[in-house]
Amino acid sequence: MTPTLQARPGDAEGYLIGRRQAWFAFAMTLGLMMVDYIDRQVIVSLFPYLKADWGLSDKQLGGLVSVVSVTVALGALPVALIADRSSRVRSIVAMATIWSMATISCMFTRNYGQLLAARSLVGLGEAGYGSVGAALIASHFPARLRGALLAGFFASASIGSVLGVMLGGLIAARWGWQAAFGVVGLPGLMLALLYLKVRDYRTVELTPRLERAARSTRSAAIAVAQGLFRSRTLPWVCVGGAAQLIVVSAVWSWLPSFLNRVHGLAPEQAAVRAALVVLCGAVGSVLWGAVIDRAGTRRPHAKLHAMAFLCVASLLVLGTAFGAQRFGIALSAQAQFALIAFGGFLMTCTVGPVSAVVIDVIHPGVRATGSSVLALFQNLFGLAAGPFLAGVLSDAWGLETTLAVMPAFGILAVLAFMAAARSYGGDLLRASEAPADDASDSSPIPARKAMA
Repeated sequence: MTPTLQARPGDAEGYLIGRRQAWFAFAMTLGLMMVDYIDRQVIVSLFPYLKADWGLSDKQLGGLVSVVSVTVALGALPVALIADRSSRVRSIVAMATIWSMATISCMFTRNYGQLLAARSLVGLGEAGYGSVGAALIASHFPARLRGALLAGFFASASIGSVLGVMLGGLIAARWGWQAAFGVVGLPGLMLALLYLKVRDYRTVELTPRLERAARSTRSAAIAVAQGLFRSRTLPWVCVGGAAQLIVVSAVWSWLPSFLNRVHGLAPEQAAVRAALVVLCGAVGSVLWGAVIDRAGTRRPHAKLHAMAFLCVASLLVLGTAFGAQRFGIALSAQAQFALIAFGGFLMTCTVGPVSAVVIDVIHPGVRATGSSVLALFQNLFGLAAGPFLAGVLSDAWGLETTLAVMPAFGILAVLAFMAAARSYGGDLLRASEAPADDASDSSPIPARKAMA
């Protein structure tokens, strides 16, 4: 059995190593998250160029976005498993190097198959980064700060998406769409080298059952599945988070094309406008993360009710924005864009809170592995499904009608969060009271409050 090490005892304020090291780790991890999503989202503002040069269908274009999330989903568990049992820092350095090199390679592709393969390698490099990065942040900081910091961490994905969408359009207009991949791929290589300065947290000693669960991808997958079936809350949270991300990913991926096709904006202008909507989402994810944290201060299940309410609000606003003209409601271009921006501000409401809920009930020794369960749902059934499904529907119905329909997936998110609210309080109480060495009554990856 591989020897494990005890966690460092944290300082008087609850930081694992110290305040300065914690904030440096947070800044570097957040910076790489931004680069991660720049490299993911740069493709969406290049859709008009790819459609013109290679004659691609909307289904094929959507596939170039979705394939990244598919490989991220499939690779997240084994990567997080390796990171939990070895070094989080070295794992992150390796991931950033791989996805950056794969992004740069996209500029040398000559057909759709080559570009699809290169994009799948981008996802393979990014696999597990969100869960490993979140675990590293959660371990460095005291519990009282985790909700807001994780919201900020995942909000940086929105900021990265803003930059990716905007830079892709601007670079392509000046130097061609191939150059966009090369320009955005270089910063990741630089940050990967700097990340070697981040202090890792030492591996936490596991109970015998946890050791068996974390020994291989297969055993971890079995433990994860058993844990999900034993918990009434976690499956619903995973389903709700993924359903809302279908809405987010569809809007983010297809808004530049919508503005180009429906409103006649040049690709670079459409990219800048779409980036503003994504920026609204970044602001919204931080704000709603703080609001939902506060809502659950006295009544934990109120977090789930707040998320359900905000999902309803985003559904109504986005449905009106994209579907008003279908129902004979006249909206000026400015009014429609304002509604889309407001919907973008609302629709990212679940990004930070669902991650905080999951992180909060995972044993620190397998925190990254457990977080990868949520990452699997979010990537495979949320981020991958949204762009591809919207592309398929767009080929059949047209892009405007498709974007009016996609927000309806928010209904599934609402139902899932309301179901989770019924069991969340009890599950949280049982998790907080479960002893660390419980090998019989808890799930294979035991739920307990996150520790510094």
